[in-house]
Amino acid sequence: MSRDHVQPAGPLPASKATGMPDTGAEVPYLELLSRDASAEAFERPVLLARAEGRPAGRVAALEHAKLLALRVRAELEGRRRREAELSALFATAHDLAGLRDLDAVLQAIVQRARSLLGTDVAYLTLNDPARGDTYMRVTEGSVSARFQQLRLGMGEGLGGLVAQTTRPYVTDDYFKDPRFQHTHSIDAGVRDEGLVAILGVPLMLGPHVIGVLFAADRRARVFEREQIALLGSFAALAAAAIDTANLLTETRSALADLEQANEIIRDRSAAIERASEVHDRLAELVLRGGGVHDVAAAVSRVLDGTVEFAEAAATPAGALEASRVEGHAVRHGGDWIAAVAAGGELLGALVLRGHPGLDPVDQRTLERAATVTSLLLLARRSAAEAEQRVRGELLDDLLDARDRDPRLLRERAARLHADLDATHVVLAARLDGPAADADEEAAARRRLWAAASHLAATRHGLASARDGGTVLLLPLGPGDTATDVARRTARDLGTAVHQPVTVGASAPVTDLAALPDTAAAGYAEGRRCLDALELLGRTGDGAAAEDFGFLGLLLAGDRDVAGFVERTVGPVVSYDERRGTELLHTLDAYFSCGMSPARTKDALHVHVNTVAQRLERVGRLLGEDWQSPARALEIQLALRLHRLSAPGRRR
Repeated sequence: MSRDHVQPAGPLPASKATGMPDTGAEVPYLELLSRDASAEAFERPVLLARAEGRPAGRVAALEHAKLLALRVRAELEGRRRREAELSALFATAHDLAGLRDLDAVLQAIVQRARSLLGTDVAYLTLNDPARGDTYMRVTEGSVSARFQQLRLGMGEGLGGLVAQTTRPYVTDDYFKDPRFQHTHSIDAGVRDEGLVAILGVPLMLGPHVIGVLFAADRRARVFEREQIALLGSFAALAAAAIDTANLLTETRSALADLEQANEIIRDRSAAIERASEVHDRLAELVLRGGGVHDVAAAVSRVLDGTVEFAEAAATPAGALEASRVEGHAVRHGGDWIAAVAAGGELLGALVLRGHPGLDPVDQRTLERAATVTSLLLLARRSAAEAEQRVRGELLDDLLDARDRDPRLLRERAARLHADLDATHVVLAARLDGPAADADEEAAARRRLWAAASHLAATRHGLASARDGGTVLLLPLGPGDTATDVARRTARDLGTAVHQPVTVGASAPVTDLAALPDTAAAGYAEGRRCLDALELLGRTGDGAAAEDFGFLGLLLAGDRDVAGFVERTVGPVVSYDERRGTELLHTLDAYFSCGMSPARTKDALHVHVNTVAQRLERVGRLLGEDWQSPARALEIQLALRLHRLSAPGRRR
């Protein structure tokens, strides 16, 4: 409404006198609104009209206009306040966009929150994951050192309630509020600061609370919904600032790591070039069919040292096993050892001599060379498998086909670099220990045969799978005995298959091509020695007949073992076979129990009289002196040989 309609003070118009609304009542309030007068000033027009005795209609119109004007004034104040809040939020967002110093941004947020909410104090706490509590990060308006240094346990105080519920909380009187956990240290700090009314809102990063933003007064106060929302907006900006700062820190850390990595790359460029050179050389060696020693020579030139391929038996066992298990080269004294392995089988090792300080890249080069060496050996093995089968067929013919032409046998052996006219030892090898199932047992036998074939090929011998084990025909070197060959073979095969291997050897044999029964007799003798080793509990060992003393003379192939057994205990064996009795079993138990009838009856679970009767029968069959020391020794040997010759019988 324009000012032209404002009536001057004086007698009321007729419309006023009749009680109609006064259309000019709003004019004084428009003037008050235009100069942003205080709320008290809006009471003056009504008071003045009453003092002047104006009509009730005029006073009522002024009252109505006053209420409308106060409502407009409140709306204008709210808009100005929201404008200031938005301005502060925009300024904070601008600070965040140009974030350089997190402390400065958080300080500005707390300052603006305190200013816009008109509180005495504002402060911000953050979680400390390392210590499991929260601490004062920024304070504004605080005067208490104790309050500024407060540390709050998780879940304690108003901040703990805010963090647990992830919702804003306000208390009009902190010390009278029972909704949160009071502690002596927190209450002392709040009391020292003189705070009464406190508002707290959570700082959220995703679903996680990382801290709390507070506004507090030193007097009782009610925080309005708009003020809580405003503080929540500041809390969101504070959380964003912290997240941005963390990302910047991570980025700087990543850049530092990249710079360090680049420096390492520059420092190791020469080593990488050497590794590339080795790779090219090894690839060339593989393509042109180079051997193991060619690989060792190539790596020696690149690493500026001496690299040698060594058999597993000639390599320190501890270092070799460590390299195989770890899959890396290991240091052993002044040398480096890289295992050459295929699956679970050790094929040997590459040994770098006298080079204790090895660069990691050079170490990897040695390991790569060991891998290439294992591939070459596997390729060689694949090519040699046919040769191994040929070697096995030749040995099978020596053992079984006794009518073969000796000249053809010698020619076949010569093509395999074996000399049948040289002195050899026939060895029977068997794995020790039961297998979990048939598949595992078959796999173990295949590994044993492969290892035996490789050993025979490297020693100009022959090997074949037979009777659940392996038979080898190895030449006897100068100064070696059959026992030496047996023990060395047991050790080498055990190392190759990672399982104890027992080996029995024959006496030295000659003229294998000319004498058709020689190989078969030697194999039979080797098997008897193998059975004797297992019987004596010497599994995983190697031995020949010469190692068993008097028992060895009986085990040897040219001894009449069956005749000895028949002469010594034959009457008892025949009596059991005819009558179905157990005199032989009783005799065996009697000697095992130290020739004590009482212990024998416990072992056999029979009455002592039964034992006496059986022993009396044995005496009548073998003679009255059968328990004399000499006869007892012969009888015990015969019993053991009888078990060896008939392993399926009950002991």
